[in-house]
Amino acid sequence: MSAWVKKYPEWTDYIFKLYHRRFEELLNVVNSIAFQRMDERLIEHLNKKASMTGSKELNVTHQQMADELGSSREVISRLLKQLEKEGKLRLSRNKISLL
Repeated sequence: MSAWVKKYPEWTDYIFKLYHRRFEELLNVVNSIAFQRMDERLIEHLNKKASMTGSKELNVTHQQMADELGSSREVISRLLKQLEKEGKLRLSRNKISLL
């Protein structure tokens, strides 16, 4: 590794950029957990999943969402029900449709 660092400065740049990117991701996670409300995190997570799948209909359980967000199923279910009442999504069995 040290030989590569000396011989290939591009390799060193790549490694430092990779560490920098991962550190920024870590800081974003810590900031969202420490300073962002759970309902905001939930909406952001749902939108991110929808953009990744390319569909507004997500086949996911409340428990899976809770596990992904580091919360309990009860909290996620309550927040999803609240978002449904606000008209932001529609809940079905094992499916969440973003409106």
